[in-house]
This record gives sequence, structure tokens and C-alpha cells, in this order.
Amino acid sequence: MARSVAFDVQHRHVDPAAWDEIYIVGDPHGCRGAVDRLCDRLSLTDADLLIFVGDLVRKGPDTKGVVELVRSAPNMLTVRGNNEEKLLRGEKSVDALTEADLDWIADRPAVISLPETLITHAGIDPRKPRADHTIDDLQNVRSMVPDASYQPPFWFDRYDGPERVFFGHTVLSEPIVREHAVGLDTGCVYGNQLTAYDWRNNELITVAATETHEARPAEKFISPPVSHPQ
Repeated sequence: MARSVAFDVQHRHVDPAAWDEIYIVGDPHGCRGAVDRLCDRLSLTDADLLIFVGDLVRKGPDTKGVVELVRSAPNMLTVRGNNEEKLLRGEKSVDALTEADLDWIADRPAVISLPETLITHAGIDPRKPRADHTIDDLQNVRSMVPDASYQPPFWFDRYDGPERVFFGHTVLSEPIVREHAVGLDTGCVYGNQLTAYDWRNNELITVAATETHEARPAEKFISPPVSHPQ
């Protein structure tokens, strides 16, 4: 059931009691093969829940395949990422997607919550009250430096809770795992890896990319300090 709690945007609350295992997954960007391999690695069943941090679409070879998978699976959810928003705004297009696909994308929430947990595409701006966050904030926040992108400090360097925020959008060489922030976009489409976080057991699970679908300069990967599940 979608509802608005603290945020004035589309929001969905998930009851963890309804699921055996819960996994939160970084940006797939059309890499259906990597998603399938991750599901196999997780031994995913219908009683387990997979939640994506958005950006199912664009850059990789099979956006349609990823969208069809998540659309058709009762045990898969996603928030809406900035690349989904670009499709809805007409700034980008994927020929394989139908109007029904785009309508489904438009209905995806900007925030999914679990107890003491928030899942958004890009993160939370620690300078703003929750109710003042826009879709753009939740899909694009990164650097705290005005008009910067990959220049520290980042929002997760300034955010101190109370909820733990799971996010993608910012491309990482390795996952970020902190008390109040977990970053999961480990650049699968750029030839790195697809990462999932086991929400109940506080473990990371990764599958390596088998191909590089889009080049990305090294300076556009953040290399976080070594971090471990809390």
C-alpha cells in the first residue's frame, strides 16, 4: 500500500513480517543477465523480497528485460531513479519500452521504507526536513558542494540518521556500509559488479559484471574507505 510518511512524495511501506528474506539491490541499468545471476546466487524464492534502488533502465543492453522481470514479479519492488525520471520527462527514450511500461514506471514510489530503514535512489539531503524533499532531491542528491557532483563531502558524510538509508546513483568501486548509509551502486553497467545487501543478516552479496556496456573514467568512481556491515 502506497502512503506518505514524512515525505510529500510517493512512498511505500513494506512489512518485513511478510517475507522470509529481504535483499536491497544496486542500480541494474539494463543488465538483465547480472540480475538473473544475482537471483541465482541468492537462491531467491517467492517468499523472499528483492528491492531495487532504482535505475533499472538505460545504458545496459536489456532495459526491457529488467523492467519486465520486476513488473511481473510479486516479490520485486523498486524506487524510481533519475534515469526512470528522464524517460518520463521525455529527455531520454528506450524504444523497447511500451506506454504500459512507462505508466508502471510512473507509479513507482520515490521512497520505500522498512523499520528504521529508508530506500531512495540517491539519498537524503541532511540540510532539509523530510517534508521538503522533492523527487529531484531523492533522485539526484550527492555532493554537498554547490553545483558539484563527485566532489566531497557527500550527503552520506553529513547524514546522521535516525534511519539507515540505502541508496544507489553514486557509482562506487566498492559498497559503502555505514551506520546510517549503505551505498549499493557498484557500477555493474560499467564492468564492475552488481551488489545486494541482505537486510536481515547484514551481509553483502555481489556478482561480477561479465561485460562493460559503457565506459566510465576512474574519477567518476568513488573509492570509499574500507567499511563493514554494522
